[in-house]
Amino acid sequence: MIELLAIISGLLVLGGSLYALWSKDMLASAIALAVSGLGATAYFLILHAPDVAMAEAAVGAGIVPLILVVTISKTERNEK
Repeated sequence: MIELLAIISGLLVLGGSLYALWSKDMLASAIALAVSGLGATAYFLILHAPDVAMAEAAVGAGIVPLILVVTISKTERNEK
């Protein structure tokens, strides 16, 4: 069961990171980065590192995507 959870969280990290890189929409990239941070948080919990998981949840899945979303919302969009 632990192996399955590790594979799923690894796929979340990989999928979220790749989608954030290849997406044309900046808001979608920021949300994909948050999903990737949640996957990393789950992976750290599986590895029995709760202190690192809490830090990753706060920074990787909370503060950084929030800053990106606020910055993107204040930026003027020039879509063609």
